[in-house]
Amino acid sequence: MSAPAKEVRKGKGCQKKSVHYPFWFGGSASCFAACVTHPLDLVKVRLQTQQHHGPKRNMLQMFIHVASEHGLIGLYRGLSASLLRQLTYSTTRFGVYEELKDVFSTAKSAPSFLTLVAIASTSGFLGGIAGNPADVLNVRMQHDAALPVSERRNYKNAIHGLMRMTREEGFRALWRGVWPNSMRAVLMTASQLASYDGFKRALLTHTSLEDNLTTHFTASFLAGFVATTICSPVDVIKTRVMSASESKGLPRLLADIYRIEGFKWMFKGWVPSFIRLGPHTIATFLFLEQHKKIYRSLQGLRE
Repeated sequence: MSAPAKEVRKGKGCQKKSVHYPFWFGGSASCFAACVTHPLDLVKVRLQTQQHHGPKRNMLQMFIHVASEHGLIGLYRGLSASLLRQLTYSTTRFGVYEELKDVFSTAKSAPSFLTLVAIASTSGFLGGIAGNPADVLNVRMQHDAALPVSERRNYKNAIHGLMRMTREEGFRALWRGVWPNSMRAVLMTASQLASYDGFKRALLTHTSLEDNLTTHFTASFLAGFVATTICSPVDVIKTRVMSASESKGLPRLLADIYRIEGFKWMFKGWVPSFIRLGPHTIATFLFLEQHKKIYRSLQGLRE
């Protein structure tokens, strides 16, 4: 994030005024970003869940396959679940992160990088739990069209999917994979939000860049690269657990994946993950900055 949840701006007569941004800004910005990057997310899920014994497709081939089989609208299958995920997962992790960062900030100093990592890890864990039901639904809806017709769940939308999951599989189905998902959320938030702040601070301190679009773009691009690399193994596990038709223990699942695919499974779908997460990270922070800019304008605060 580019600033703590509370920023100090000078008004008339050099009076300082504290600005507390709404808790939901991060979730809202993430929803806008999800609308841009959802096709990439869908292709990433398809690549991670394609069967070992079937035809192997790369990212471009998978794009073409989905578009030819289901039309361009097929690339947005599961968008409602993706938006629900952002409204729960991202709202929680961004909101808690900003609140905690504000608590650990003083008038003279900002939190250290290690403090930011700890704050981001905490907010990511809470966000992973809050967003797990929508995450299960998101993976299922994106993967559904790749299944045989007889095995498809055919959820109409996010609400319909949640109702059917609860009715047919019980309440526990909503929390399938919650621990690997929360672990991924910890890694994602720490490597994305904390590294963004760290990269931005380094760019402003050690280069001639100012606090503008170029700095935001560069820092978010680097944060996306770090987040993708760190989260790739956990992301594959999460996708396999949530899309599985039968429940397997994590050790058994890892043993099966390693036996069939070797160590390559750890970075399966890395390229589409980065191509999705890079733009998503950039778009999220740019949309977030616009949220803040509009809010300051409505509050009558000068830049």
